Amino acid sequence: MLKVFNTLTRQKEVFTPITSGIVKMYVCGPTVYNYIHIGNARSVIAFDTIRRYFEYKGYHVQYVSNFTDVDDKMIKAAKEAHTTVPAIADRFIAEFMKDTKALNIEPATKHPRATENIKEIIEFIQDLIAKGYGYESEGDVYYRARKFAHYGQLSHQNIDDLEVGASQHTDPEEMERKEDPVDFALWKAAKGDEISWDSPWGKGRPGWHIECSVMATKYLGDTFDIHGGGQDLTFPHHENEIAQSEAKTGQKFANYWLHNGFVTVGDENEKMSKSLGNFVTVHDILKTVDPQVLRFFMATTQYRRPIQYTQGNLEDASNNLKRLQTAFNNLNYRLKDAESGSDPKIEQEIRQIEADFVDQMDDDFNVQNAITQVYELAKLGNVYAERPVVFKDSLSFIIKTLSELVNIFGIEFKQETLNDDGIEALINERLAARKNRNFERSDEIREQLKSQGIVLEDTPQGTRWHRDDGKGTV
Repeated sequence: MLKVFNTLTRQKEVFTPITSGIVKMYVCGPTVYNYIHIGNARSVIAFDTIRRYFEYKGYHVQYVSNFTDVDDKMIKAAKEAHTTVPAIADRFIAEFMKDTKALNIEPATKHPRATENIKEIIEFIQDLIAKGYGYESEGDVYYRARKFAHYGQLSHQNIDDLEVGASQHTDPEEMERKEDPVDFALWKAAKGDEISWDSPWGKGRPGWHIECSVMATKYLGDTFDIHGGGQDLTFPHHENEIAQSEAKTGQKFANYWLHNGFVTVGDENEKMSKSLGNFVTVHDILKTVDPQVLRFFMATTQYRRPIQYTQGNLEDASNNLKRLQTAFNNLNYRLKDAESGSDPKIEQEIRQIEADFVDQMDDDFNVQNAITQVYELAKLGNVYAERPVVFKDSLSFIIKTLSELVNIFGIEFKQETLNDDGIEALINERLAARKNRNFERSDEIREQLKSQGIVLEDTPQGTRWHRDDGKGTV
């Protein structure tokens, strides 16, 4: 029985989808004015892992994740680059897709852009105005937060306390246009020649929060199963989404709210920020780190917990991933001399490990406990592969189960084949040298292959090899 921690109720709840067998899930995507940083990657990886687990359990997942392709940051980036907002958006959406593909993120069912939904956004705002929740002021449109009875319920904050904070952080000119400091923008009047669209209130553009309300309900319906995003989005972004959406539809917006934890950088455990100079983009990380290692590192921390991004933690992840790849290689190697048939006792142990894995994942996607069961399966596989006699069906069952479980974490094992006749000849020459006790030549060949990224492993069942490109690749 799968349970998830619902930010709205602050407790774990049994997950029951609105439609049996289907999960409707909306996850806030990036503002595409730059390469994604590791904080963005953490959210993308966390919810991709959750999505994959739902799919492993047999659900069909309708997964929507947006691109914010117009806002203040986009306008500033375009001006600095002497180009247009759409050009900046196109460039960094392409980079997002490139980086997430490297991290083996499944593409969303739908990746809507704010600028593709201006008509729907304007209609949504008009509806809020008609219901008395929105009001126009000098070309801007604001939402009356106090009119929504449950404002503050997601972040568990009192609206009077929020008013104090809003008064301290709101621009004085904007304060003049608002009825109340806690009100927030639905539509922003254009300034000068910045990008804008015609509307009933004059030229302008959407506020940040309204786009997600529009796109979530457009593609998933007035009420859907899961809304996800980073912990930092709980307030004000997700709080405002609820207020907008439920005021318009009169329905509950999302049944479960899931939020992933922060990423800290370095041994000092500092929160990542540009001002501290520890801002790290995925684009730069992947120049030196194997994408599979970064993916495995982040996917094996429970989504609500913070992640400490350090070189040491990356190395640990790389070593653990190598252990799993080695087990996979060992099992595949033994297939060539395995006997027909199966070992019922081994297969029973495999089923029990998988059942224990599911128990852990069903507890709010507890990947840190679940991955220990994967290591147990790899250990079982290694021990079985060393037996003098092994059975093909049992080997195949371990391989299949191990592959399916690591796939939930976004990992795909590498099936290695030697295409270079020269390397294959060297391996055969080394085997002959060892047979003739010419260990000096044997060691020379090992080092020669190592310099080409080929690592040899001598086992009782023969010599095996894998590639290592120096980036933690297994």
